[in-house]
Amino acid sequence: MATGASQAQALSAFDALAERQIDDDANYQWRIANRPYGNVVPSDFAWHAEDIPEPAEGEVLLRTHYLGLAPVMRFYMQGIANTGDRQLRPGDIIHGRGVAQVVKSRHADWREGEMVQGQMGWQTYKVSKMSSQEKFFRMPKNGLPAALGAGVLGMTGLSAHAGLFTCGNPKEGERMVLSGAAGGVGSMVSQMAANVVGCDVVGMAGGPEKCAFISEHGCSAAIDYKAEDIEAKLDELRPDGIDLYFDNVGGETLEACLDRLRMNARIVLCGSISEYTRDEPFKLSNYTRLRATDSVMRGFFVYNHIDRWEAVMDDLAGWISDGRLKPVQDIEEGFGAMPRALANLYYGANVGVQCCSVRGEPKEWL
Repeated sequence: MATGASQAQALSAFDALAERQIDDDANYQWRIANRPYGNVVPSDFAWHAEDIPEPAEGEVLLRTHYLGLAPVMRFYMQGIANTGDRQLRPGDIIHGRGVAQVVKSRHADWREGEMVQGQMGWQTYKVSKMSSQEKFFRMPKNGLPAALGAGVLGMTGLSAHAGLFTCGNPKEGERMVLSGAAGGVGSMVSQMAANVVGCDVVGMAGGPEKCAFISEHGCSAAIDYKAEDIEAKLDELRPDGIDLYFDNVGGETLEACLDRLRMNARIVLCGSISEYTRDEPFKLSNYTRLRATDSVMRGFFVYNHIDRWEAVMDDLAGWISDGRLKPVQDIEEGFGAMPRALANLYYGANVGVQCCSVRGEPKEWL
């Protein structure tokens, strides 16, 4: 990943795109111009405007307020994401979930004024049949900001909850290691593991500011992967080994944690962002450590856990309300900033869940 001046220079290339403004006179969209190679660049994105669509019988018109971002969106642009949807091609609207308000309804089950969270795509309006494939959910009026539906109370939250509890099976007092601890999923997992379960969490993040951040959000110690030797720090901070490793980065970090497993340990494979822009896939050399320690390494796909949506959202909202989970969302302002916000993820420039404010909070909603 780029760092320092090179990272700032790369992100500044998106500034001209970020200056684009929207109004309520059209449906503005970001479409795929070119398939990305490495991190996304401005020429991978095409700006498009068209008439605001009218809903037919059984449809609603949605107006976008917030959009969430995740590393998988680069895969959507490459046409290789395995989500069960049609693969995207140049000229298509980029996939993504967001928070929107029903502004016109010709659908018996949805009322004008309701806020929803679901598959909006990178656009400022959308007509929808509210199909199961689009995975729309009503947002309850629970006193929390609508913006949280674009991340913490959205798919990012479901990923963190399912990965930690369903796949990781954490127990009080366990020695845990978490990579990508300052990211969207990581910043939630650290707090839930420490504050809800009672695990001791060592987190990994890049740079002193992010290490300070994760130390204030559930981690008892931090490893700066940009400045410190990860293996040496793991030996120092986890001399007796690891009970649970929650992996958001893959690669050499996953390999290092495999070498330090305790008996009956668990590894949760949530993401592997360190590998996404490599020319060749990373190959683990030490997976047999799982046999030696009777351990389990388990991956998961968030959509396979969507049947527990309401229960998970109730958990998360409750922990936010009682202070055990502090929601952290890194919000870019303006729909024009979407391409830069996606690049942020691969440069590690974000803290918490990366989102974009398209119109901000609704004035009122049902």
